[in-house]
Order: sequence, then structure tokens, then C-alpha cells
Amino acid sequence: MVRRILGVTLIYMMIFGQSAAEQGINQAVKQVEDAIKLTPDVDNGREVYLLCAVCHLPEGWGTEDGYYPQLAGQHFTVIIKQLADILARNRDTPTMFPFTLLENLQPQAFADVAAYLANLPMTRNNGLGLGADLEHGKRLYDDNCVDCHGINGEGNEEDYMPLIQGQHYNYLVRQFEWIRKGKRRNADKEMVEQIQGFTDRDISAIMDYTSRLKPPAGRLAAPGWRNPDFPEFIR
Repeated sequence: MVRRILGVTLIYMMIFGQSAAEQGINQAVKQVEDAIKLTPDVDNGREVYLLCAVCHLPEGWGTEDGYYPQLAGQHFTVIIKQLADILARNRDTPTMFPFTLLENLQPQAFADVAAYLANLPMTRNNGLGLGADLEHGKRLYDDNCVDCHGINGEGNEEDYMPLIQGQHYNYLVRQFEWIRKGKRRNADKEMVEQIQGFTDRDISAIMDYTSRLKPPAGRLAAPGWRNPDFPEFIR
């Protein structure tokens, strides 16, 4: 299952060569498998996240412009998988490149920061689309996304399927387009094939609908909540 989900696209192999692609897959698979077996140290996860909070914000909510995703509340396994893919160069994330060079980003750190983020409450005010084509978006979501990401965008932790409810619209659009073009090489191959025929209208509509899928009330931050773990940050 891990190897299937971590599979890269043919485009990556054509550009970088099969050996480089396989090396990236194997590296990421090992890091994921090692990290998931570990017992997370949430206190250390908070210390690790200090490096991330500058961009992803102390609350882990990212930004409405979609440049940084909401990480708070994401599945533990998904966070580990994405970190492993970034370090293995299965994802292009230029702003994170300096952090992927840090020698202390080992499986234990993956597990620690993933556990910390998974338990953070999610924002009530994620970025949304225009709301003009939601019926079309719902039809597309029901036909294409429910089997993997769930009726309410809850994802599947066991299968490394991201929780996409409450995610910023602009981030969803950008990642969707990157997956369709093969730029995001760690996407599920079935999804890559499935969305090739999507038009710009389809992408806008389905991501607008997806951005409006709300987490359960118990997973949302209280109004006005700020992360008390990082009082030094000026907001």
C-alpha cells in the first residue's frame, strides 16, 4: 500500500531517469515505514515545528492565498508521508528545500512533528472559492473523490489519503493542477489518470466545493484561538 501511494508518475521517470525515480521511492518508503513504527514525542514535535511555524504559522493554519496549506488536524500518517516525499525529492517545494538539508530531520522528528500537528485545532476560516458553481463541483466530487477522500473530505489515515476538508481553496487548486500536469510526482497514479480531462471550470468548481467541506465542530479552534505554545510570535 505504501509503495502504491508513493509511486511516481511516468513523467518523473522520463525527466530524471528510472534509477533516480526508484531511489526516491525507496528512500521515502523507508522513511515512512521507520517513522510510523515510532512512539511520537509531542513535546519534541512542538520544538521541531518551531522551524515550520514561520511559514505555516504557529496555529498550523497556513494562508488563505494558498501558498502554505493548513497542516493542523492533518492525519499523522499523511504528514509523515509528505515530509518523506519532500526529502526524497518526490515533491517540488522550493521554500522547504533548505529544511530538507537538515541532518536532524530523521524519522523520529517526522513522527514527533506529525503527532503535534495532527492534534492542533483547525481554522474556522479557511480560504474559499467564489461559490458560483457548487452544484457542478459537488457532482464532480461525488463521482471522483468520495472513494478515496471520503464524503466529507475526511481522508483515510490508514491508506495515507489526505484529509482535505477545511483546506484553502487556492492551495487545493494549485495542487490539483500540479497533480494533473505531473509536477507533483507523489500523487496516486489512478488519480493522475482520472483527472486528465478536467477543464478549468471543473477544477475551480470541485475545489470550491471541497474547500467548503467543514471538519467536525470538535476539531475546530475556538473563536479567537491562538497557539499558546508560541507566544513569541507577533501576529
